[in-house]
Amino acid sequence: MNFISVVVPAWRVQGYLAECLASVLDQQTVDAEVIGIDDASPDHSGEVLDERAARDSRLTVVHLPATGGPGPARNAGLDRACGEYVWFVDGDDRIVPGALAAIEARLLEEKPDVLVVGAARERWNRSVSGWRTPKSVATGAEALTQPAPPLGALVVRRQFLTESGIRFRPGWYEDVAFAYAVLAEAGSVATFTPACYIRRLDRDGSIRTTRSARHADAVAQWDDALSRPAVAGAPAKLRRRALDRAVTELLKIVADGSRVPRDARRAMFTAVSELQRKHEAGAGGLRHKLVAADLFAAYRALKAVRGAVESTRSVPGTAKARLRKRALRWYYRWQLRRPLDENLAVYAAYWYRGYACNPAAIYEKARELAPGLRGVWVVKPGHQPLPKGVDYVVAGSRAYFRAIARAKYLINNATFPPDVVKRKGAVHVQTHHGTPLKTMGLDQPKFPASTVGYNAERMRRNINKWDFSITANRHTTLLWDRQFPIKGETLETGYPRNDRLALATAADVASARAELGIAPGERVVLYTPTHREWHATFTPVLDVDALAEALGPDTRVLLRGHYFYGLAGFPAQHPRVTDVSSFPAVETLYLAADALITDFSSVMFDYAVLDRPLIIFAPDWDIYRAVRGVTFDLATEHPGTFTRTFEELVAAFRGGQVTSAAAAAARARFRERFCSLEDGHAAERVVRRVFLTDGRAQADA
Repeated sequence: MNFISVVVPAWRVQGYLAECLASVLDQQTVDAEVIGIDDASPDHSGEVLDERAARDSRLTVVHLPATGGPGPARNAGLDRACGEYVWFVDGDDRIVPGALAAIEARLLEEKPDVLVVGAARERWNRSVSGWRTPKSVATGAEALTQPAPPLGALVVRRQFLTESGIRFRPGWYEDVAFAYAVLAEAGSVATFTPACYIRRLDRDGSIRTTRSARHADAVAQWDDALSRPAVAGAPAKLRRRALDRAVTELLKIVADGSRVPRDARRAMFTAVSELQRKHEAGAGGLRHKLVAADLFAAYRALKAVRGAVESTRSVPGTAKARLRKRALRWYYRWQLRRPLDENLAVYAAYWYRGYACNPAAIYEKARELAPGLRGVWVVKPGHQPLPKGVDYVVAGSRAYFRAIARAKYLINNATFPPDVVKRKGAVHVQTHHGTPLKTMGLDQPKFPASTVGYNAERMRRNINKWDFSITANRHTTLLWDRQFPIKGETLETGYPRNDRLALATAADVASARAELGIAPGERVVLYTPTHREWHATFTPVLDVDALAEALGPDTRVLLRGHYFYGLAGFPAQHPRVTDVSSFPAVETLYLAADALITDFSSVMFDYAVLDRPLIIFAPDWDIYRAVRGVTFDLATEHPGTFTRTFEELVAAFRGGQVTSAAAAAARARFRERFCSLEDGHAAERVVRRVFLTDGRAQADA
């Protein structure tokens, strides 16, 4: 019997349904029972279900004789489900790769009545945001005082639903009644914070974007939730809070002209009034009295008056914010008129994310060779702790504007905001943050699929500010002369951040392994997949749990996800897999690793400095080459071993290919081409050229 049953209702979702089904059925390690319900959809949704079912026996399709709405359609799927748990996935939504395996592991760990998982929202423009990652969930009547989790965030024990009699109600907003019912009645609730479910709320044709009097169905759904025994039997004060939330949410719908037509608002208000009287739980304020008395006109007048008062109250705050912003702009302009601080250097990395990469290596070497130079880092609000003794300013503060206006030197591995002025006499150093395999800079428009958010004019303005551009090798120098053409000087020095690798001793390696808790004799394989433009969320192409199992008990796999994906991805399930995505210093990971697996990431050029086994796992190499464009053929000019399938990857380890003479020869050619300057003194070369020779002449030229 399948452990999880996934129920997929379908009505007018023909353009999204294939993607939804693929997101469930193409999961790597779990075979779930999938039940597709064709709610007598007038489009091709039923055919899409049948076509996929013909290719995959795990999908069972039910064609309903007449449209009953999403609630009855889900009930039809629930009636046919056999799994211990059931997950309702709407036909226009999808689940994140790896979600089923991660959820199954969490369920087996705790066996709750309800598991609440992370969810996100995909906007009409396909951007994914709004991650909701639950750390705790209210239950009983208390649940109704909090926002209801999305239906797709609930994985529910089927026997619990049967015993409690919880089913979906007909009508719109059925998901609200169901969510509150299971949370109110559940004996145990667990959470799983990673985002597993992606929902589309604002697509054309969805209920939330449809203008109709049927939005009044929400009243009956809240009535059902408030009538639950766990709520009706709660203390009066708690019931009052639950009712207040219900009325507040319903009145928001009444006032939403994009949902409720003007001529339907009065009737819905009356329904809300009846709901309030039915569930009365003590005295309330003026709004309470007007709603209970069904005085719609008086309520609207009160709302208008309060709105005007709130607007008046908010003006000082809004004006204060405007004044502060204007004052900071004025302050920055004033600081720009003051003399440059010849001994001030401002550092930044990865769009103010923190202390890292080439700028950090240059900063440390400058403290040693140019102690009279004061270094200050720019970080975002809520930043991670910086090393002890490192001075910093927070972006947007007065100290920030003073520093970037007065600093003689500005060093960054990305770009400063476009409103940062390049002053005469100031020196801007662009360190970059990787040797390029992919097409970058002014060449990028050759590959339109990679140009989301690309602004060529803004890029040219940024490039014109750079006095120095640091490259790690001849390959990069030749490319960036065209892709990032600067008027200043290219410093082909090697990468400062790699000095630590080039100079590492056996003691450094032992220290790195100890810091990560690596056992003596344990082989460490580091996996570092890169960002893929065509994936909005973290979409793993390698099953690291299966890899750890295949490589045997003496191997530990370290997983380092790309920082672009933020919260996406799942905790490792295998005991010999460690997620090191948030570990601050990637160089420590390199030192600890006996071998590196990557795909198209520039980490391959850094790790090659250590002259250790390096394996490319690139099942989508052809896609990446077509979408992003590449600067050389990685398949034939790889740094050791090139694999496209999981089976090839495992065989390369088991058969000794990764440590063979052929792999060593390929790595030697790669190192000669890309790592010849990595001698441990790159940061020193940069510091001596920029800070200790006449870098001023470069800036004034």
